[in-house]
Formats: sequence, structure tokens, C-alpha cells
Amino acid sequence: MDILETHAYHRRQRRNKSCALFLSLLPFFLSAALYFYLWTPDSPPSIMSAGVKSAPVLLLAAAVLSWNGGQSVLGVVGGLVFSAVGDCCLCCWCMRMGAFAVAHLLYSVSFLSSRYTKNSSSCWSRFLYLILFMVGGGYYTYLFSYLQKDPNSEVLTPAVGVYFVLITLMGVLAVRTGNIPTLLGSLSFMVSDATLSLQVFKVVESMQHGTTVVMVTYYLAQFLIAVGDMQAVEDTDDFSKWKRS
Repeated sequence: MDILETHAYHRRQRRNKSCALFLSLLPFFLSAALYFYLWTPDSPPSIMSAGVKSAPVLLLAAAVLSWNGGQSVLGVVGGLVFSAVGDCCLCCWCMRMGAFAVAHLLYSVSFLSSRYTKNSSSCWSRFLYLILFMVGGGYYTYLFSYLQKDPNSEVLTPAVGVYFVLITLMGVLAVRTGNIPTLLGSLSFMVSDATLSLQVFKVVESMQHGTTVVMVTYYLAQFLIAVGDMQAVEDTDDFSKWKRS
């Protein structure tokens, strides 16, 4: 093939992959739309509300698994599954926080894998590392006095501290990947959890549209992390094909 034919072929390939990616993610969009249409946050905990809330994340896990195969099971797919478990724990905050802590740990493990490009040496990356550690540590310090007011503060205070370390580590490793969807997804996750903590630990008495902000940023975070992992695997496969050619 000459240069023009090769360019046209690669352009068709990219278009086909984009269509396939959209179709694989379509169930996520539909289930997320159903969640906001039914709007279950203020309803009493039930099997239906837990299922509706966790369905978009489980469908994302299925999409990543079908796109990447087994190489993401102990990474992003596993993180999505544990996130769905956290979504189902509507009544027990300890179990919910534990499930999401495992999810962040699995995301971090995935971001360390060879699929992701390493971008740790630039001044911009080091600056973002510093900002994330300062924001994470500063926000935990700000919450500390509110955590102390909880009846279970002896358990809750260190548990939240560990959780903050894990989500901040995930954000730092997302910067290290140089993958834009992965980075934006991790930052969106941090915004979602920060907004949620303001309400859960009674930092603010009432936050208008607070639940909406939490859920929109949460689903956006999971979507971007999933797309970033799909993109990372696709880039690795393309590089492998280039080396063989």
C-alpha cells in the first residue's frame, strides 16, 4: 500500500475502534441515565436502589473486561467491581469505605503496570505530586476535628486517614501515567469523595445539590478511569504491532 492508502486504512481502523468503544460503553450511559431518572438517593435502602446505583459501574467493568481481556482483572476491572460492592453497602459506612479503599489500591496497582506510559520525571508532574499531597494532607487536617466528634472516632479517624492516603496515592500514580483520561478520572474521584465527606461528617449542615455533585463526579471518574485503561491497552497493542512490522 502507498502512503495515502495506508493513511486511509489507519483512519478507518481508528473510526471502527471508536464506534466499537462507544457501543461497549453504551450500557453504562443508559444505566447511569436510568439512575438519575429514578433518582434513588433519598429513598430508603433497598435491593433495588443498590442495584440501580451499582449497575453503571458493573457494566463499565464488563466493558473493560471485554475490551482488555484478563490483563485488567487485578487492576481497573477489580477496582470497578469493588466500587460496585461499595455502592451496595448503603447502610454500613465502614464496609463501604473499605470496599472503595480496595478499589483505589487496585487502580494504583494498574497505574504502575507496563501498559501505562511513565511520565514521572517532568517538572510539571513533580509539581502536581506536591499539590496532591498538600491538598490531601490539608483536607484531612481540616476534617480531623469533625471526625473527632463522631462516637466511633477512635476507629473512624485513622480509617479515614488511611483512605485519604490511598486515594491521594491513586491520584499521584495517575499523574505518573501521563494518561489524560486516567488523570482526570482520579481527580474527579477525589472531588466526589471530598464533597461526600463534607456531608457525611457534618462539615456543612446542608449542601444544595450535594448528592448530585457527588454522583455526577463519581460516575464521571469511573468512566474516565475505564476509558483510560482501554486506551492504555490499545496503545500498547499498537506499539507491539509497530515493533513487529
